[in-house]
Amino acid sequence: MPFATPQDAEDAYYDALESGDADAMPRIWDASNEVACLLPMTPMAIGAQVQRLWRAIFEQGARFDIQVRHLTWIEGDDVAIHLVEERSLGQREGQAPPPIYATNVFRRGAEGWSLVLHQNSPTPPPPPSVPGDGQTAFA
Repeated sequence: MPFATPQDAEDAYYDALESGDADAMPRIWDASNEVACLLPMTPMAIGAQVQRLWRAIFEQGARFDIQVRHLTWIEGDDVAIHLVEERSLGQREGQAPPPIYATNVFRRGAEGWSLVLHQNSPTPPPPPSVPGDGQTAFA
């Protein structure tokens, strides 16, 4: 499934994630062993482990309803890095979890763009504030 742009590949990734499509997911990732996926609370998956990770997640019945907001894009001729905020939807009112920050790295090959790295992490805690100054202190 060749993708004309990094955004096309990213859209396909989140579509596969939301639909729990274990067959579509491998077509989004680069076919080489030079791929990696790092999710919170899981060991880093490299190469063929990436597809086994997603298949296991989907076989356990995991489904995701995610709203993606782009924070910044860094794009070159053959590599693109998308920094995004992922927000889980479909939670009960007032129960929305904090956003997750993700990095998606894409590479252009002979047949188009594909995903080579997905890494996400929980939202960091807010910085401490200094009592009485009304300002936020940054460490």
